[in-house]
Amino acid sequence: MKTVSLLLLMFSLSGSLIAQTDYAYETFDDTRIVNGHSIETNQEGILTFIISHRFGTLNLGAYEQFGLDQATMRIGFDYGPTNNLMIGIGRSTFEKTRDGYIKYRFLSQSSGDKNMPVTMTVLGTAAMRTLKRTDGIDLTFTQKMAYTTQLMIARKFGSRLSLQVMPTYLHRNLVEDNEENDVLSLGLAGQYQFLKNWSFSFEYYATPSTYLPDDYYQSIAVGIQIDTKGHVFQLHFGNSRGMTEKFFIAETTQTWTDGGIHFGFNITRDFTIKGRKIR
Repeated sequence: MKTVSLLLLMFSLSGSLIAQTDYAYETFDDTRIVNGHSIETNQEGILTFIISHRFGTLNLGAYEQFGLDQATMRIGFDYGPTNNLMIGIGRSTFEKTRDGYIKYRFLSQSSGDKNMPVTMTVLGTAAMRTLKRTDGIDLTFTQKMAYTTQLMIARKFGSRLSLQVMPTYLHRNLVEDNEENDVLSLGLAGQYQFLKNWSFSFEYYATPSTYLPDDYYQSIAVGIQIDTKGHVFQLHFGNSRGMTEKFFIAETTQTWTDGGIHFGFNITRDFTIKGRKIR
């Protein structure tokens, strides 16, 4: 009887060891790709400080140092209350914009006992333009607001290539006469790791021309990401100057064909907050 019980116990243990689930790890190396978000979220208790710069366009010439004399900046903080939930706030000098967001990963790519081909994350953002108008009109709080809802679907192909699609809905409470309050866009992004700590990234928002007035264009950006201990450096070129969804999805005013390309970078630093003792 003891022998039979021992065999049953060994069988159950071996079955539990065989039946395991492997989850995709670091589909993207950071929570952002260029301007937009990736499906990644901070681990629980991790606070990220992120500083982003976008300079003027390269076609400004040598007098403006090919855009370096015209810098805009965003400073933000992202925090992970749980491994799958992230919240963040930021402030940009571009049109003096304040923004906040909440992001939740509800599905993870996995294989083995549980087979799931993609990772899915939902994002909700709010942005407020606080730049004073030159016509003397004072806007209400509601009129200054814009909101974005985005579903991110990503898959990691092997150890080097990751691709992501982002169906996006943008609503702006106040727009110009030739603009639409509601904008639909489909984002496409990817990352290819060509060295251990170096990767290439691209990002494209295919906003239909029906939502873009004359002299507004679709956002396209490419870049290089460098991972170091504790820091992530992202160096990139794109035709969007604004660093919140409102701007790069629907209000990009430059085009690659005319040399309207902004050099920019993101620098992130992680800090472990949860579990530390406060002196």
